[in-house]
Amino acid sequence: MHYDHILFDINAGIARLTFNRPDKLNSFNTAMHLEVKHALEQLSTDTDARVLVLTGAGRGFCAGQDLGDRAVSSGDAPVDLGASVEKYYAPLVLALRNLPMPVICAVNGVAAGAGANLALAADIVIAARSASFVEAFCRLGLIPDTGGTYFLPRLIGNARAMGLAMLGEKLTAERAESWGLIWKCVDDATLEAEVTKLATHFSQAPTKGLARTKQAIYASASNSLETQLNLERDMMRELGNSHDYREGVAAFMEKRPPQFKGV
Repeated sequence: MHYDHILFDINAGIARLTFNRPDKLNSFNTAMHLEVKHALEQLSTDTDARVLVLTGAGRGFCAGQDLGDRAVSSGDAPVDLGASVEKYYAPLVLALRNLPMPVICAVNGVAAGAGANLALAADIVIAARSASFVEAFCRLGLIPDTGGTYFLPRLIGNARAMGLAMLGEKLTAERAESWGLIWKCVDDATLEAEVTKLATHFSQAPTKGLARTKQAIYASASNSLETQLNLERDMMRELGNSHDYREGVAAFMEKRPPQFKGV
């Protein structure tokens, strides 16, 4: 598939998906949704990729939905926004969460609306110091979709989630880090180097174990302690038979760096 609105490549185990509508702050239109969907489908079956880096081109990460793609006036017929969530945004969030590899989001600028919550769907979020997060939905009479009402209270608690969602105030990357909304805030000049270093680490890590780690942590939100302990038992049983576990033990005993294969 030819991509017009994203950049996508896989090299040395690292997949990079860049939203590429910089003149629109990488906001989503239907065509970009379809391209991202195609890229993630390719990635889910690619045996060479062991980590995904998600970022945006230009001065923004993603400004959410391109309102020009669905402009309406007060006299127009109602728009079924639920259909858009069901067809595009919900599957995108689930695709990122279900990828059997770490997903790093590099927030290089403003992340607003669906763009803010899409960043939170990643496993690890690193933001440039100049970046910001804005739950802009309240300005349009909407709710934080793309998982916003799920992620926000779980990451920062109800009080802060309510404030962000109902006021739509800009949250700086530094405060997002201090609140525990993201993993790390770094200087703009070092963002690319920090993300590349982390992606390189994951490209050489025991991918299967990391995939089960994210799966177990996300499952814990709805599991009882007993159910979670049983899940841990089953995953440990599976991972104990993996190549990477055997390699990790052998490397430890032999006092050498492990050579993980991701299986």
